[in-house]
Amino acid sequence: MELGLVGLGKMGGNMRERIRRGGHTVIGYDRNPEVSDVASLEELVGRLSGPRVVWVMVPAGEATQQTIDELGELLSPGDLVVDGGNSRWNEDEKHAGELASKGIGFVDCGVSGGVWGLENGYALMYGGDTEHVAMVQPVFDALKPEGTFGAVHAGKVGAGHFAKMVHNGVEYAMMQAFAEGWELLEAADAVTDVREVFRSWQEGTVIRSWLLDLAVKALDDDEHLDKLRGIAKDSGEGRWTVEAAIDNGVPLPAITASLFARFSSQQEDSPQMKMIAALRNQFGGHAVEGAK
Repeated sequence: MELGLVGLGKMGGNMRERIRRGGHTVIGYDRNPEVSDVASLEELVGRLSGPRVVWVMVPAGEATQQTIDELGELLSPGDLVVDGGNSRWNEDEKHAGELASKGIGFVDCGVSGGVWGLENGYALMYGGDTEHVAMVQPVFDALKPEGTFGAVHAGKVGAGHFAKMVHNGVEYAMMQAFAEGWELLEAADAVTDVREVFRSWQEGTVIRSWLLDLAVKALDDDEHLDKLRGIAKDSGEGRWTVEAAIDNGVPLPAITASLFARFSSQQEDSPQMKMIAALRNQFGGHAVEGAK
């Protein structure tokens, strides 16, 4: 089938290649002319045969809204837009409604796989009407990993991005657990080879996983992670997961704590820790460090 793909960054560029390897025609557009197949969205739409399917892989928020608005003016009734970026799930119904008023279908798709997706395939979680999903199913099949699993029609519009949001929340908590375990092992005098302890967990343990494999790879590159600064940004999905938990009355203590740990890492001189240090000094005479 033919596909228009908007956004050819680290993910989008590799997705274009994997879809082409699956035997499909992909016409890509990006603001960077060095990677773009066409000069504009208008040219992209003009080169596709109807019914057209255009997959959007641009940053969530204003960039996605602008792209969908422009496609809404360029596409025709019966065409379809897929939002494969990290849009917030509750924006999908709005986008679907805007396009539906013009007879254009909409599918939201959470995509996981990162820089490894080109070779390993991408995990896909998509939401939308069955007939709209069917229009883009050959592309889903080309992108997904080999085998039975790796793709799911999660439900109605919004379900794909909601599932991906929860996936990323779980990812936050899993990474935090590995990080805490690693720090404790590094702090213990009795443990003399933390990297090999992590490596030993890769076979036969209940915590073996791709994240563990990646942790071992990182330690092989930098055994004590001395080259890294201890700061980790949050990209938004963790916050949205916690907010959705509040809205639905679902307790998420591990995921919430992992999100707040990200916030702590972004404070070089934590105001909260200043108060903790002051209180410990007041009630116990514990030493404090002066400000730099």
